Amino acid sequence: MKKPILQAAAVVLTLSMVPATTSALSAVDAQTYREMEHFMSVFDRVRNDYVDDVSDADLIKGAIDGMLASLDPHSSFLDARDFDNLRTQTDGNYGGLGLSVTMEDGAVKVIAPFKDTPADKAGVKAGDYITHIDGELIYGGTLDEAVEEMRGAPGTDIGLTIVRPGRDKPFDVSMKRAIIDLKPVTWEVKDDIGVISLNSFSADVGADVKAAIAGIDQSLGKKPLGYILDMRSNPGGLLDEAVAVSDVFLTRGEIVSQRGREKSDIERYFAKSGDAAQGLPVIVLIDAGSASASEIVAGALQDHHRGLVMGERSFGKGSVQTLLPLSNTSALRLTTARYYTPSGKSVQEGGIEPDITVPQLSDPDYKTRPRFREADLRRHLVNEVKLEDDVLEEDTKDDPRFTQTAEELKEQGVEDFQMDYALKTISRLGPEGLKVAMNEAAQKTAKKRTKIAKN
Repeated sequence: MKKPILQAAAVVLTLSMVPATTSALSAVDAQTYREMEHFMSVFDRVRNDYVDDVSDADLIKGAIDGMLASLDPHSSFLDARDFDNLRTQTDGNYGGLGLSVTMEDGAVKVIAPFKDTPADKAGVKAGDYITHIDGELIYGGTLDEAVEEMRGAPGTDIGLTIVRPGRDKPFDVSMKRAIIDLKPVTWEVKDDIGVISLNSFSADVGADVKAAIAGIDQSLGKKPLGYILDMRSNPGGLLDEAVAVSDVFLTRGEIVSQRGREKSDIERYFAKSGDAAQGLPVIVLIDAGSASASEIVAGALQDHHRGLVMGERSFGKGSVQTLLPLSNTSALRLTTARYYTPSGKSVQEGGIEPDITVPQLSDPDYKTRPRFREADLRRHLVNEVKLEDDVLEEDTKDDPRFTQTAEELKEQGVEDFQMDYALKTISRLGPEGLKVAMNEAAQKTAKKRTKIAKN
């Protein structure tokens, strides 16, 4: 492990000996060299004097992780094990619970459960903290260790202890591990309306959504009354597939733009002609777990008045990560750009605001359970437009239109209030009524953006 360190030092020495074209550049090089000296001093002290023997590899890995963690929550170093985990999740064929998790202050925090997985059926929710696995405390361990413990042979039992903000005491949930076969796109027909559930943005998702529309039409033997694109708890994925999904419903115009460090570093993505839904009404369902690629699609359809966005404010991840290979078994995942909706709005921190806010009344915890979003992550990128706290927290306010309790809805046979509301909206308004609703929503959104810009 000494050779890489010496190589790094050699690079710094070489740069410092190159004549600088300006005094400012020379000062920067000298300062960088001094900081590298500090790093090497700390490295040598720890390696020689720490109470336990520690390998050079662990020290260097820790230094890299710390450097990237100081940037933002989404930049990270992927070693061989991280690569395997990423590949396993992408393939979607492993024994586990179906959870997307992160680490926060030494605790495992749930970003979102995947639909129809053991964790989802057991009632695990976004924002939950997992403190114990099978009675063993996992606080203070690594995220990889916790993930490996939660995975296992399908059919085996596992118990989690959950701390849920808003509840007084921790509680236990039991479930059986299962093969997590992540199907990115599924569809069904309800009340002559096509419902397309989009669970992730992996390869070929755009083509799968187009195929889902064809399947719905064939199943009905005619065109449906409209389509519901359900992207709730979808954590995102590939940018190209977000563009492809948006293009399924759009015939022209910009879908999204991404902008890097330099003003000239702008890349734009545009729709091609052809609307697979043939202009029929589209309702887009989102919630606090809808992130990244989901927000690109929701923002594009909203800005082009092609879909009525319904549900809760989305997660608010408006950054682009690029995977930069370092070797055959390692890579750097680095935040390289911000993305913007067609109207020029960054969703960073603020997310996508739904045209019609519909709380998930069928969830008994929806009032007491705080929403976990990008703005809650440490060192998150700050939106260029200042966002007030009351804007980010407005989904916790009571809406006088929605007064039913989860128990009352259950008695009426309504298990998913947001979906039920979307279905009834399409049936009640029809194509023309939805166009009017989208235009009214667009005017309302424009006024809000003007107000924020003035402030």
